Amino acid sequence: MVVGDIQLKGKIAVVTGGGSGINFAFVRLALAAEARVLVADIKLLPEAEKLVDSSNGNATFMKCDVSDWSDLEAIPSEVFKAFGPGAVADVWIAGAGVFEPKWSSFLYDTENDHYKALQINTEHPIKLTRIAMRSCLGANKPCVVLIVGSTASITGSYGAALYCASKHAVAGFTKSMTQADVDENCKIVCICPGMVSTPLWTGDAAKDVAEQYSYTDEVCITPEDVAEAMMEMVQSGEYPGGSLLECSKRNLRERLESREAGALVMASKSAEPHQWVEKCYAPIREVWKKERGVATSGVH
Repeated sequence: MVVGDIQLKGKIAVVTGGGSGINFAFVRLALAAEARVLVADIKLLPEAEKLVDSSNGNATFMKCDVSDWSDLEAIPSEVFKAFGPGAVADVWIAGAGVFEPKWSSFLYDTENDHYKALQINTEHPIKLTRIAMRSCLGANKPCVVLIVGSTASITGSYGAALYCASKHAVAGFTKSMTQADVDENCKIVCICPGMVSTPLWTGDAAKDVAEQYSYTDEVCITPEDVAEAMMEMVQSGEYPGGSLLECSKRNLRERLESREAGALVMASKSAEPHQWVEKCYAPIREVWKKERGVATSGVH
């Protein structure tokens, strides 16, 4: 069974990075569609704070550092507290990200133990997906996870090598999770925006970056453009698990090729493709089977 078409009305959405930019635009659309929303971010910009405060309890803010797994693991319990007993999020947006900051970059190499940019851009969407699947399998309900990637998920840039690597990783992860939609009713997709007019490029602290990458309004799309495409990916069965969608000035909505290894084997001339797939997927399916129907109080 696949997730197929859904409506956000009456659903619960979790949005990391929802305090500004693209993800805030999605929060607005989700609330307009009569969803309830948990905004997980370091802070809210004034406009986002005003929206949450005026939402009549349909939106709530959770301070969340997505590079901290304990913060991510606390999200299900925050959903439970915000929206009542048995509440489990249906839609999970892994939106928080950074763009090659000097404090975590390949070029400046100032960190001692790890690249925090990879924790934010790569580990956080993968870990959030695992939390989402555990939560929804435990409640025996479908889920949709949308990862905010980038056109850098499919191209490279000498000026932002670490960022491109981080976004390539989530595109590969999304493709690898295609079967979760078929087997477990858990749809994982990735949107790949190009340059978007957000504080990343327009804020006072972004002047050097904007100049380096020749930022102009003419080459950008708006956060609302991306948020509308995100809404379509989440709600439409035309975008099954594993889908990648480019959203840029050149291609406002263009589906990108997404092929998972098992599908390649099934389409090949291999003598026993079905046996190969069954053997390869068996351990994964066993884990999901154990987690399905194991209800929790929202605390992990």
